[in-house]
Amino acid sequence: MGTTAVVARRTGEKDSPGAAQAAVQSIILGISVSALILAFCFPFAPRLLTLMGASPAILHVGSTYTRIMLSGSGVILMLFLINAIFRGAGDAAVAMRVLWLANFINLCLDPCLILGLGPFPRLGVTGAAVSTTTGRSIGILFQLYILWRARGRIAIRREHLRINFKVMANILRVAGNGVLQFMVATASWVVMVRMIQSFGSAATAGYTVAVRIIYFSILPSWGLGSAAATLVGQNLGAKHPERAEQSVWRASLFNMIFLGALSLVFLLLAPQLIGIFSRDPAVIAIGASCLRIISACYVLFAYGMVIVQAFNGAGDTFTPTMINLACYWVVQLPLAFLLSRQLGPNGIFWAILITENLLAAVSIFVFRLGRWKRKEV
Repeated sequence: MGTTAVVARRTGEKDSPGAAQAAVQSIILGISVSALILAFCFPFAPRLLTLMGASPAILHVGSTYTRIMLSGSGVILMLFLINAIFRGAGDAAVAMRVLWLANFINLCLDPCLILGLGPFPRLGVTGAAVSTTTGRSIGILFQLYILWRARGRIAIRREHLRINFKVMANILRVAGNGVLQFMVATASWVVMVRMIQSFGSAATAGYTVAVRIIYFSILPSWGLGSAAATLVGQNLGAKHPERAEQSVWRASLFNMIFLGALSLVFLLLAPQLIGIFSRDPAVIAIGASCLRIISACYVLFAYGMVIVQAFNGAGDTFTPTMINLACYWVVQLPLAFLLSRQLGPNGIFWAILITENLLAAVSIFVFRLGRWKRKEV
């Protein structure tokens, strides 16, 4: 968030050296955080899995996978961080090509390392972690090549390769609330998973499959949100706040049309979609229910999703952080607990539906106040 906001603002101001300098400081910060993640997650990953209620069988199969994936979170961080540089500069096509490359390598290596095809060792679940981390690492090397060779809209030169604490502090100021914003949402999600876990493995599997389908299906929406964030940052930098606001409403409308159509598909075909991943009737029933209930909020959620990214693109990461804190922790978690006592897993899904609609409505109201237009980055 901090990277996209600062790079987009410098790009809008036609300050190419400033944008490149911000990119370098972001990469330095990303490497530092990645090192901290590795130092913590490598020794403690299996213990974290235990805290989430994993059974001995899951620990036996998944401990090494968890250790690799969590320790490699720094790789994911760097991949998305550098793509944020490209998006902030308005070069989303490069970010897309990087993800294509990383995921293509992942898709090719997955069956080889999981099943032990050809000369590759049979690693089982661990093979998925190795292939994912390998694909993303190669993606990072490709990103750095593009930045150094000036193949995109932003170019890093030798004179930019130094620490600038002023620029770094500016990025951290914007990013600090962004970290808290994601921490609030992610921690809430972790607690929700723990609640689901209390209803047994079928409920956990059904919820997990449904959420994976949802995350995959809304990828175009994340793209629209990222585009809105970039356009807001660049237009504010160019002193065109009215054009920034117009771009947000336009992106939100496109997102509503897309997610509205998608919700109809999920409402009609939820059991068939869950059935692709599991033949267990209990898993299909719970997963289909989750998919149908959550997708019912898609029309309003489409606006909230884009508007939250617009706040972040303007450098106003504090506002969505407070909205997330109120909606997810004050409303969603207590509501999920109460409804789950009455309705079982469906109560948790209804809590998600209510919370996402509330978050979207509050975001729209605050966005219309226009305070984000005066945010300095």
